[in-house]
Amino acid sequence: MAESWVNSGERAGGSDLHLELSGPGSKRAALARALRDAVRSGRLAPGTRLPPYRSLAADLGVARNTVADAYAELVAEGWLTARQGSGTRVAEQTRPPHTAVRPKRPTANATRPPDRQPPPRPHASPHPSPGPRPRPRPVARVHDLRQGTPDVSAFPRAAWLASYRRALQQAPNEVFGPGDPAGRPELREALAEYLARARGVRTEPDRIVVCSGFAHALRLLFGGGGGAGSEKGRGRQVLRGPLAVEAYGLPFHRELLAAEGVRTVPLPIDEHGARVDRLTRERAVLLTPAHQFPTGGPLHPERRAAVVDWARARGGVVLEDDYDGEFRYDRKPVGALQSLDPERVILVGSVSKSLSPAVRLGWMVLPERYVGDVLAAKGEREAWASVLDQLALADLIVSGSYDRHVRRMRQRYRARRDRLVAALAERAPHIEVSGVAAGLHAVLRLPPGTERSAVKAATWQGVALDGLAEFRHPDATDGPDGPGGPDTDMPARDGLVVGYATPSEHAYAAALEALCGALPPADAQVPPQHLNLSVITEQLNDGA
Repeated sequence: MAESWVNSGERAGGSDLHLELSGPGSKRAALARALRDAVRSGRLAPGTRLPPYRSLAADLGVARNTVADAYAELVAEGWLTARQGSGTRVAEQTRPPHTAVRPKRPTANATRPPDRQPPPRPHASPHPSPGPRPRPRPVARVHDLRQGTPDVSAFPRAAWLASYRRALQQAPNEVFGPGDPAGRPELREALAEYLARARGVRTEPDRIVVCSGFAHALRLLFGGGGGAGSEKGRGRQVLRGPLAVEAYGLPFHRELLAAEGVRTVPLPIDEHGARVDRLTRERAVLLTPAHQFPTGGPLHPERRAAVVDWARARGGVVLEDDYDGEFRYDRKPVGALQSLDPERVILVGSVSKSLSPAVRLGWMVLPERYVGDVLAAKGEREAWASVLDQLALADLIVSGSYDRHVRRMRQRYRARRDRLVAALAERAPHIEVSGVAAGLHAVLRLPPGTERSAVKAATWQGVALDGLAEFRHPDATDGPDGPGGPDTDMPARDGLVVGYATPSEHAYAAALEALCGALPPADAQVPPQHLNLSVITEQLNDGA
């Protein structure tokens, strides 16, 4: 099956669109079939504007007439409408019956007495800052190249303010009362449409629960919303350990899970992503399948299918961290793993990378059997995610402003990534760069034994960044212990994790200059075949 992601909106003001071109017949027939299926399934909502012929043809690598003929066929069949000045849109009457918003079911919380609420947590927040704790700096930090934060100077203030004003003007009176723990229906409906269109997610609004970010989602799933070590919280745990995690990942997540009494088991990583064939008796697995954090690269298609098969056979569940699925540059984007089996995969996302970590909004796309338990863990009313922020985000998505902002930032971050790669090719061609086909950071592979000195040198240059070792699971093994020989587990490697999204535009050039000055010299390198400019170019072209 061939997949194609349409990014025509970057040139023509349309929306990101996930299409699967498969089956017999011509390219025109495959395109018409894919669009028809997207409309029939509800992923393309009535009124959605499709990309112009030229843009879509360029994205798909087909002739312009192929797209024009496919559009004409669907217009004739009544799936689409075409009007001069308005473009080609999904016809208003094509919403399939099964995608209608269902009436909200009473939840397990509806009659829950106040004394059953999760206790407040004055000592802990549902959303601490992600990433490794900053080390003491001998000099003032001048250049912030740490991963995990977007360019906050680019926050869409005008669009957010406009959406906030519209949300306030249109909000019913009930908005200003206690919030629904599931989240505002306006936001859940907007997210269901957006995630289906842009990430290939299969869900309905009543299976989406709004939260305040990924950390909050983990606490709801594994801590029951209660405090660490709380018997009350543990009694409502939705999921239990042991939990398999990737051998490289955020230490903050491991610490959070450990505080909830959840044991994590590291899965080795290779060039195809996590070794899901090493899953055994774990009850769940946490993955970053679209872009492994922090090493980069998507989970191989065979492994995507294999981990879903494992969940079905084991009765387990896959937690999909879709932390930067919108930012891809040189490869065709990878659709959400959740689409392979919505009853075995929990997708968790947020706006911390696409908008700002200051907007404390995220979401869980849940299998039906977990919705009631998550809402019970969350409590009778919304305690974390601002209802007004939810309405503003819903308006931002529905109005198209969110799509436009993501496209604008995708172009900006791609340009920054290119400047980083070019600077390294010129100043430090002996340094290997990986993980640059998507995301907001790159991994610089260093000669063995040089990571600590490079981090220290960066500190003295006023550069804040993290060493790759910070993200390695403490129980990860290096060598021949596992079945399969010495290359079974990913060996520990020296490296730097460099976030290129954080600095403001005017400060980026100086940050790159300081970074290059902190890198180990060429005479400390391992054999030079590990990287040169042609290798970087090859990585960018094939999405390595």
